[in-house]
Amino acid sequence: MHETVKDYYGSTLAGSADLKTDACCTVDAMPAYLKPILAKIHPEVSGKYYGCGLVAPELLEGLTVLDLGSGTGQDCFVLSYLVGESGSVIGVDMTDQQLAVAERHIDYHREAFGYRQPNVRFVKGYIEKLDELGLAPNSVDVIVSNCVINLSPDKRAVLEQAHRLLKPGGEMYFSDVYADRRVPDELSNDPVLYGECLAGALYWNDFLNLARSAGFADPRLVTDRPLAIKNPEVVEKIGPVAFYSATYRLFKLDDLEPACEDYGQAVIYRGTVPHSPHAFVLDAHHVIEAGKVFPVCGNTWRMLSDSRFREHFEFIGDFSTHYGIFPGCGMEVPFGVGAGSGAGGGCC
Repeated sequence: MHETVKDYYGSTLAGSADLKTDACCTVDAMPAYLKPILAKIHPEVSGKYYGCGLVAPELLEGLTVLDLGSGTGQDCFVLSYLVGESGSVIGVDMTDQQLAVAERHIDYHREAFGYRQPNVRFVKGYIEKLDELGLAPNSVDVIVSNCVINLSPDKRAVLEQAHRLLKPGGEMYFSDVYADRRVPDELSNDPVLYGECLAGALYWNDFLNLARSAGFADPRLVTDRPLAIKNPEVVEKIGPVAFYSATYRLFKLDDLEPACEDYGQAVIYRGTVPHSPHAFVLDAHHVIEAGKVFPVCGNTWRMLSDSRFREHFEFIGDFSTHYGIFPGCGMEVPFGVGAGSGAGGGCC
């Protein structure tokens, strides 16, 4: 399917307006601090943008960030501002036409951000074969991707390679398209459905199991939305399958457990993460108000204490006593929960 995807994004689509669904369109509410950054993005770059979510996690200054399927580079350029001159961003894409646009505007964005030297570079390659790009294991702080992994014919390899490159405590923060059931095989050969990020979408539970097998023991859903598919021909082809755009964060932590185990622990958010003075959103279940004691499971404790977020929290308790599992940690469909449902405390 590599050639199908290259052709669709390199030749068939002239710009975002040619898309037949909103699968590859970011309709999430834009945080105020990102708007002035996006206003500086070159029009040719933004005009060929095909993301489905926001991939700008917190606390990126000075970090090394890798973007899988970077396209014309919009996310990379935004991230290059967020990591600052002391950080670096690497974009990986396989489509020559997309890479040409991105590389053409490196200096434009360097000047727009007031940097002396560029802190972003683009590499041609396949996201399933990151081991061929000369990147050292355990060398990347954060990996992002925006509506691209569904296009890969080997999603297991993508996740395994991402886990290999991340530093301990690093995270993969990415948006993609998922289905509420396994997509019928006969749809996978349709170039439009594949290019529109539908035919290659994983069934959500298959994704969760794949992520765990790649080393990401406790995937966390951050946001989700149902896709609006208004093209009659596309609707007829996909039948009853429902699709969602969802953002997940996966932490590379060795001691995470398969479920949310209760050790009587809690955290207090200091309110010190930039742009989040009142609450820190870890995921859809964990909206942690500043100054409030917030009960957490062992996995959430480790995600906060063994990552770049540590200095922004106070930690209460330890792992000496186990109290069982948090109620609600089941295997129901994860979508539709919505950020804020966990604001009152408790793990799940």
